[in-house]
Amino acid sequence: MDETIQRVSTFFPLREREREREREREHSKMAYGAVCCLEMTIERLLNSCHISIVQNSSRQITNLLYEEILSLKETLEKFNTRMNTVNMKMVKKLEAEIIDAVYQFEDVIEPHLSNQFHSQSEEETDDHPPLMLFSVDLQEIKQDIDSFIETVDKMKKAYMHELCNPSPEENEEEEDEVESRIDIGGDESNMVGLSDLFTEIKDRLNSSQSEAMILSLYGMAGVGKTTLAKKLYQHPLIASRYTTRVFVTIGPKYQLADVLVDILTQVNADAVDEIMLTKGDELLVELKRMVHESLMDSRYLIVLDDVWYRKPCIELVNLFPYHNNGSRILLTTRIQQVAHCATNHLSTFRIPFLDKKESWDLLRHKVFDEMSCSRELEKAGKKIAENCEGLPLTIVTVASILSKADKTLEYWNKVADEKQNSVYKDAYDQMSKVLYPSYHYMEQHLKACFLYIGAFPQNCAVHTYQLIDLWGAEGFLNTKFSTRSYLFGLCTKYVIMYNIETRGYYLHSSFWYLCNKEASKNKLFYALTCLADALPEEGIKYQRRLSIRNSILLAIEDAHNSMASASTVRSILCTGYYHQYPVPLCLEHLWLLRVLEARIRFYEFPMEVLKLVQLRYLSLAYDGNLPTSISKLWNLQHLIVEQHLRIVKFGGNLSYLPIEIWNMKELKSLHTGRRDLPHPCEGSVGLPNLLTLLGVSPQSCTKVVLEKIPNLKRLSIIIELAYDATESLNCFDHISHLHELEELVCKIENHVLKTDVVIAPLAPLSDFPSSLTTLTLKGSFGYPWEEMRKISSLPNLNSLTLQCYAFRGPKWEVRDDEFQSLVFLEIEDTDLVQWKFVTTNPCLPVVSFLQIKHCYKLKEIPLTFGTSFQTVGIVDCNPMIVNCANKLKEEWDRTHVSRGRSLILNVCSSL
Repeated sequence: MDETIQRVSTFFPLREREREREREREHSKMAYGAVCCLEMTIERLLNSCHISIVQNSSRQITNLLYEEILSLKETLEKFNTRMNTVNMKMVKKLEAEIIDAVYQFEDVIEPHLSNQFHSQSEEETDDHPPLMLFSVDLQEIKQDIDSFIETVDKMKKAYMHELCNPSPEENEEEEDEVESRIDIGGDESNMVGLSDLFTEIKDRLNSSQSEAMILSLYGMAGVGKTTLAKKLYQHPLIASRYTTRVFVTIGPKYQLADVLVDILTQVNADAVDEIMLTKGDELLVELKRMVHESLMDSRYLIVLDDVWYRKPCIELVNLFPYHNNGSRILLTTRIQQVAHCATNHLSTFRIPFLDKKESWDLLRHKVFDEMSCSRELEKAGKKIAENCEGLPLTIVTVASILSKADKTLEYWNKVADEKQNSVYKDAYDQMSKVLYPSYHYMEQHLKACFLYIGAFPQNCAVHTYQLIDLWGAEGFLNTKFSTRSYLFGLCTKYVIMYNIETRGYYLHSSFWYLCNKEASKNKLFYALTCLADALPEEGIKYQRRLSIRNSILLAIEDAHNSMASASTVRSILCTGYYHQYPVPLCLEHLWLLRVLEARIRFYEFPMEVLKLVQLRYLSLAYDGNLPTSISKLWNLQHLIVEQHLRIVKFGGNLSYLPIEIWNMKELKSLHTGRRDLPHPCEGSVGLPNLLTLLGVSPQSCTKVVLEKIPNLKRLSIIIELAYDATESLNCFDHISHLHELEELVCKIENHVLKTDVVIAPLAPLSDFPSSLTTLTLKGSFGYPWEEMRKISSLPNLNSLTLQCYAFRGPKWEVRDDEFQSLVFLEIEDTDLVQWKFVTTNPCLPVVSFLQIKHCYKLKEIPLTFGTSFQTVGIVDCNPMIVNCANKLKEEWDRTHVSRGRSLILNVCSSL
């Protein structure tokens, strides 16, 4: 197989020094993301209304190229069904070759296209250009295309051969489960953070219930699932209850026959040697029979540790005999869908992170054992424990490093104050054998998306749509999967997390470190935090994306020159904190940019941006008017113009986007920065691809404007009024015509609602489209609670946020036919006193998350909610509400104890 790799690589000879450097490092599996990016480039070449491919032969070449890319992508997808059998080391080598070939071909075809676009664009002298049409000829690079197609064909064969006939694994270290070495305490009385859970599961395993029961422990890698399972398995009371006990580790390289042999060895060792004499397919049949028979007459406890796949898990569980003698199966997994693999007699337990107190208790125990910690080290120690973000594996690993170092206040303070301290980095490196399988054995279409989140600063929560838009602009999204399925897939594997307060996704620092390490290794992105990261130039010369976490680097000449030399860069992400001072952009040589996320201030619009004809995503902060020539960015799909300074507008002093915006047919999302859409010209076909429109005033919500954006899914309206305004606004009158609308946000700013005078609402509620799933009303609309019927009857509404007197009045009655699909409800700043459910059945039947903030007059929460609750948050409310929430938690936990679930109650008060 090594000969095959060498033969394939000759089609695109690399710089030998670069190849040597990359060969020394272990490549991750990023080929799929690279192929998807190239696919998007060719797809737009074929389908764009702005491009005419000259000569039939040129179009035939392009079609053939596109088909070959699709075929390569389908070949890479075969990994998803064979990942448990492959030689991962060999697959990585093959995928590294694919990445090299794809990147080299991109560096041929994209400059060729860009040169043609630029030459034709410069001939355009009209300040208000019509719809531009570019002629493209690929004949000049036909030889490169033919060579690439030939290379791809050979690579596909080599890759499929490896998947179907895996090479022997030689000298490959076992990915031993380091998590099993986490010791989080002794018996259940001092097991840090898990004592209550340990007791509850132990009681389930020791119960007299005769029916067979399956219990699942799931959560992030390193959270302590295996440790908990082992302590349960070894507990004397449990050991004495079962006549047969089996503990078998499954792992990502699951093979049913190997698992059955392991089980049989522990159950009936004498039968193993005899049965292994069986040959061929009959061996598996005999193994299944013997395992089933060996367990038939016993009360068994079988622990299936580290289970990765749902289908084989079901196959294995169904193999065990089900008889009413109290047998139990306990499985651990880091994947939520696997935890729910069985539908009957199943209890699932998510292993939570440790809180601050538990984290310090564990760190202190690991560093000092039974010895006391000095008072002067305790403050720093608590901060160090907090920096571990509740993950037991990180805490234990950091504690091991601290135990070997000097226990001085100076050293501990240094570790506590720097989250980028080498102590944490060393810990993450030591944890890699636990963390990396979560990435390596991830489906192909998720890998690049996962690593990409690491481009943002540590612990930064990125909004859902920002991630999806960036992934789409980069070409990572596959039309075979819904955009939401990407986030769902990553969340249920517990490699990313969701912050319900900010409504954004983020990485635990251990995974953030992994993402940065892998992304740099594979040229997915390269992070610049300080000047040393930009120097020498060789460090970023061949990178695909630059993540600039300190925008001031753009003003440093050495860093500026270094970035300017990175001609292969396709994306610049200024992902650090928003920079309020203007700094220059280095775009002189970066004509191939697809993504420009510039979180810096511009006094004047950067006109050099208009030369980036390949640009798909542009985000910047600029208060002035956009130039009419913005429409020259004909490839642009996402335009985000944030407002740097708040300029208060009263009534008619409106700012509009240039009318040329209606010529940008590729636009999918438009953040206007409080600029309005002008009325389109007569005969304009509008923006049929626009899905998101944010930051407009009611003046953009006219019938003539909304009719030109019929496929809109997200709309944000900002109403700016004088403080004493009482005029009625009709911003909702035509919303019902947006039949695809899913999310609507409407905010009133500047206005103050007079609480002692009852007036008509500023924006009367109208009918909303039945497609609406998310509604946020913020500001002093002052709707009476009786008007809620216009909202509560929406069949698909799953998220409702009401803030700052959006509704007012002392009493709100909810009936049993309302909010049948609501999952998330937030109420903030209202004069509500009595909240009542007028029904004998549970109201809000599927609500999972309830947030109540700054409701000082509210006295109680109805105790008749549905059965889906997960989290209740109470922030700065009447103490009676806190008492009521505690009662709700007690009642909910008591009635749901059999399902292994408890209600999370978060209370915060500054009163």
